[in-house]
Amino acid sequence: MKAIATDKAPAALGPYTQAYENNGTLMASGQIGINPATGKLPATVAEQAEQACKNVAAILEEAGYTFDNVIKTTCFLADIADFGAFNEVYGKYFTSKPARSCVAVKDIPAGALCEIEITAVK
Repeated sequence: MKAIATDKAPAALGPYTQAYENNGTLMASGQIGINPATGKLPATVAEQAEQACKNVAAILEEAGYTFDNVIKTTCFLADIADFGAFNEVYGKYFTSKPARSCVAVKDIPAGALCEIEITAVK
């Protein structure tokens, strides 16, 4: 197993690793929309989704994967009413249409409005 970490995505907010790769499979922790350069969350769900996707991209790149390698995502929304705005951004990045779960949850760490976790294979 190989730990994957990049400073192009936010550092972990707790005792976990950004991702692990094992035998051609990458499992990444959920990414929220924190900008790694500023440590701040944008205001809207669309802006947060955009940054979360950029954070996912940074982890994929660090591990030698692309969005086309993603086979499954799990997405969390703080408010299901944001589904449409979230989907619009998500669709720009996940063009290969991986399997997905998308659920509303009570709260997301750091007060985020959305979170994306991925599984990718080579």
